[in-house]
Amino acid sequence: MKGNAQAKWGELTDDELDEIDGNREALEGKIQAKYGKSKEEAKREVDEWMNS
Repeated sequence: MKGNAQAKWGELTDDELDEIDGNREALEGKIQAKYGKSKEEAKREVDEWMNS
């Protein structure tokens, strides 16, 4: 999961992905913070990523 997440959201660091440790809500929060997205946008991106 970590490598795939980093490929999708390249601004997330290894340390951040270790901190997320598979926690979906934490991933959404990091996407919001790094990319300036709304909660809904981050949730939708994670949904699409997980279903691909």
